[in-house]
Amino acid sequence: MTAVNFPPRSPSQSAAALTPDQAAVLDWLHRFAAPPPAAKPQMPQAPQISADSRRIAPGDIFFAFPGDDADGRRFISDAIERGAAAVLFDNLDFEWDEGIDLPHRGLANLKPQSGLIANAYYGNPDSGMFTVAVTGTNGKTSCAYWLANALSQLPQKPPAPAAVIGTLGVGMFSNGVANRFETTGYTTPDAVLLQRKLAELRAARVSAVALEASSIGLAQGRIAGLHIDAALFTNLTRDHLDYHGDMARYGAAKALLFERPELQHGVVNLDDAFGVELASRLRQRGVPVTGYSLNQAAENPPDAALADLPVLRASAIRISHIGTTFQVDSPFGSAAVKSHLVGQFNISNLLGVLGVLLAKGTPWSAAIAAVSALTPAPGRMQQLGGQDAPLVIIDYAHTPDALQKTLGSLRELAEQRHGKLWCLFGCGGDRDTGKRPEMGRASELADQVVLTSDNPRSEQPLAIIEQTRAGMQKLTPHILEDRATAILWTVRHAGKQDVVLLAGKGHEMFQEVNGKKQPFLDADHAALALAARATMLGGA
Repeated sequence: MTAVNFPPRSPSQSAAALTPDQAAVLDWLHRFAAPPPAAKPQMPQAPQISADSRRIAPGDIFFAFPGDDADGRRFISDAIERGAAAVLFDNLDFEWDEGIDLPHRGLANLKPQSGLIANAYYGNPDSGMFTVAVTGTNGKTSCAYWLANALSQLPQKPPAPAAVIGTLGVGMFSNGVANRFETTGYTTPDAVLLQRKLAELRAARVSAVALEASSIGLAQGRIAGLHIDAALFTNLTRDHLDYHGDMARYGAAKALLFERPELQHGVVNLDDAFGVELASRLRQRGVPVTGYSLNQAAENPPDAALADLPVLRASAIRISHIGTTFQVDSPFGSAAVKSHLVGQFNISNLLGVLGVLLAKGTPWSAAIAAVSALTPAPGRMQQLGGQDAPLVIIDYAHTPDALQKTLGSLRELAEQRHGKLWCLFGCGGDRDTGKRPEMGRASELADQVVLTSDNPRSEQPLAIIEQTRAGMQKLTPHILEDRATAILWTVRHAGKQDVVLLAGKGHEMFQEVNGKKQPFLDADHAALALAARATMLGGA
């Protein structure tokens, strides 16, 4: 199999794509921009631009336009108070307050154009970078994190770091070692912030970027202006219907990533019906596709039109608390893999990462070595305890499908330990209420269930818990509204041979209640609970 050639892009390409009105805006913006120092020509130009008034520093330029949650034009005064030097605003149904003496310019329908303008302002910062976007209901964070890790380890001269942009924030990997992550507050940053971060990554000589492309981010055009070389699809199951309304619109938002004209390769999960549909669409457009599967037999493709599709297939999967072994076969090669990851769903995600590496042209042996070395992303199947104490697993699983698959994988661990499987979780407030009883049903794959809070936001926690409990028919859950108390109680009452899943929050460092984010990390509370258990019970 031959890899796709990803040609380098010129920094002038984005500017050439601008309309006359956009080009005029760019010229206006450049009046405020001092040229970068001669010694550091790749440094982002100053001032910075931002669509979030809270990120404005003295001398920056504020982009003000209506958003889904708030109208940025209401925050022009806040941006000025923070030192904004100029304002570019959406002038549709809006007039500038002439009492404000500050350079300003209007452009109708600014939001959908902001990414392209920001990309041109920063000189097409992703030029020269290999850019891969990951979308799907579950697995985006792990796949993007692993891709950046693996891409940073590939042989190249000179050695160059790779970066990830997503739920965990913006972070870089150097030879497989993660540096500090800067949070953005979103899975996919807004279009202006994304280009700003890409400019910073270019200054750090990053050669590849793995981006989480959420359905909401795609629907809102947050990756406008960014060139996507390769796209990875993991799966499509229920989530975010409070935003999209139904599964058809949700799927259509995911599909936007694969409709981009510059896309040069798609990597798709063929165990997912929507993935098969995406693969067929891509082939009809002439875009190369690599599939991956845990279940489909080689002689029985899911779609006759995909019979000759190169597919990565995993078999002989064996799971333990220290990792997973499996066999992978494909037209690219075959190998026995020993992974540090736990769970069949993680092996599926790993195949997707492998597919992207191969599409980029990575030799088979190097790609296998890279994926074999990968470890869990923060808050994803994170393990604590396990020796003379329950094995506590912290995972971000917050959809019915993710919870079901996570519990299915952990069932094997519980059986190996001759113990019970516990599941502690809650459902988020002010989000899709129809998902709550489905989460309750999914949790019944455990032996014991503890219902608690998970970012109740403006809702009453016990009301959310009751809606979740309504979906349960087999088990009677233990209910503890306070999550810290629930974790302490669960770890105290679980047997030392048991497996305890703390689901839903993963890496999150807060609990959002009534508009306030209170510090909270499942891993910290689990560690405290394990220590308290050891003190009280002597490890029993």
